[in-house]
Amino acid sequence: MGYSWACSRTSRTHLARNWGSIFFGMLSILSDSNSSGREPGPIHYGSVDEFVREYLRNVYSRRIDGRHRVWAGRWWEHPEAVIRLDALWRSWEHLRHDAATGMSVWWRDHADHHIAVPMDSDGPFAEATDGEENLSKRGAPLPYVAPPAGMLPDERERADATDLDAAN
Repeated sequence: MGYSWACSRTSRTHLARNWGSIFFGMLSILSDSNSSGREPGPIHYGSVDEFVREYLRNVYSRRIDGRHRVWAGRWWEHPEAVIRLDALWRSWEHLRHDAATGMSVWWRDHADHHIAVPMDSDGPFAEATDGEENLSKRGAPLPYVAPPAGMLPDERERADATDLDAAN
């Protein structure tokens, strides 16, 4: 029997937090590998939260009215959205190093596709239609509410700790 998203907000938050720790554990394993064979450059944004807060919500300034286009200020409560936004962040970090076509590829192949799904009125944010934390005017940044402390840790700090462990 599948999980019903029609349950209470508290239950969804609990599920997202527990599921998120499993998901981010898997992502950390994947991010430790480098399929290109090149040494990856330093990341610009330390977490998907920082990427959403500082970059994505500002470049995707859209009118969010809860009918035609939706967005959840508490995006981190929606597992599908977290996966998609994390994929956007990681692909952006990789493609930003390609000065020729990297950003064009990112917009075409990643951003426009993955951001359209959560913004769709039938997507993972479909129930986030009310309240100021889910609405924005045309030209304003996407709504944003900070996730609980420690939910989406800064990977630069993790990398620094790993470097210190290796040096000792």
